[in-house]
Amino acid sequence: MTETTAPQRSLPLSGIRVIEFTHMVMGPTCGMVLGDLGAEVIKVEPLGGDSTRKLLGSGAGFYPLFNRNKKSLAIDLHSEKGREVVHRLIATADIVSENFKTSTMHKLGLDYAALRQRDPRLIYVSHKGFLPGPYDHRTALDEVVQMMGGLAYMTGRPGDPLRAGSSVNDIMGGMFGAIGAMAALMQRQQTGLGQEVESALFENNVFLVAQHMMQFATTGKAADPMPQKISPWGVYDVFSVKDQEQIFLAVVSDTQWAIFCQAFCFADLQRDARLSSNNLRVLARHWLIPLLRERLADTPASELAALFEANGLPFAPITDPQHLFDDPHLNATGGLAPMTLPDGRETRVPLLPLKLDGERLALRLDPPKLDEHGTELLLSLGYSVDEVAAMRDEGVLLAKSPMPVADAA
Repeated sequence: MTETTAPQRSLPLSGIRVIEFTHMVMGPTCGMVLGDLGAEVIKVEPLGGDSTRKLLGSGAGFYPLFNRNKKSLAIDLHSEKGREVVHRLIATADIVSENFKTSTMHKLGLDYAALRQRDPRLIYVSHKGFLPGPYDHRTALDEVVQMMGGLAYMTGRPGDPLRAGSSVNDIMGGMFGAIGAMAALMQRQQTGLGQEVESALFENNVFLVAQHMMQFATTGKAADPMPQKISPWGVYDVFSVKDQEQIFLAVVSDTQWAIFCQAFCFADLQRDARLSSNNLRVLARHWLIPLLRERLADTPASELAALFEANGLPFAPITDPQHLFDDPHLNATGGLAPMTLPDGRETRVPLLPLKLDGERLALRLDPPKLDEHGTELLLSLGYSVDEVAAMRDEGVLLAKSPMPVADAA
């Protein structure tokens, strides 16, 4: 893997060095965000590598997505020499990020209290299942906090809680860790001191369902699960149409209702006093939606999409994730960047969903092979070639050998 050769713009976090001890999704997401924004992110891995390198199924995409724009150093942290190397590396850093158990970091001498003694300017980002409190001894996963935090209840049907279709708490927890790190960098400019930033899955999940909590606080009525919710809009549904295709259609204002009726020649519905306002249409949904389903059932989804788009009405095709690689908008706007996977295969990857000064934040480094930058980093810390070779022989560092190529099947 080589760094991209395209001219590089000056990025907001250029010159910031991040050392991360992370695995799975939440911690790596924090480093990915900081790396995409220009920080040099060094991923410290065990000699066997981050376990997400080997995951199957829905976890197979974790490593390549959340570990781009990073460098890799594989080292035995349980050895005295390994910890000496890492402490020397941390001495060059602005930020340390981790998502292991607090006891693990403490045993290694890599907890915030220990590192702060060495460098009071250090910013330490800790990603956990729970913020300190009665639950912080529990082992948390995204699905665990979705179940206990109300999100699975809201997503599923009554009596059938269902996790969201993405690692939403892991990803957002890492994003909030990155936001906290950037806030701490700003405050360090004022105080000269670093601080600990803490982000957690459960508290992130509570933030996601806060709108439903506040619905109860405001109305006194508990929120219904999304499949059973009372829609605030008269037309806001998935419709099955010609050839078993599906499309989401929405009409969310009185102006849109008039446009919709005119575009589809539904003059009778436009004249119907029972449908003259959005709130009346909401009350009429029990007969209005079946009627619209019947009228639209023989229309191709492409024709419905064209009519809705031409008239400025909200619509959406029902898209599987793999088809987004061919999405014309993403491809036209640079939303997907070429990437080389650690096994050498070529693909494309979604970038952060933002622009700075009119530009997307480019992929600068492909997700690294295990220990791809180990020698380079140790030489930069002042170790000699012979010292590095000796540590490899002793098993402190990874013994150089070809990375096994994963079965493309």
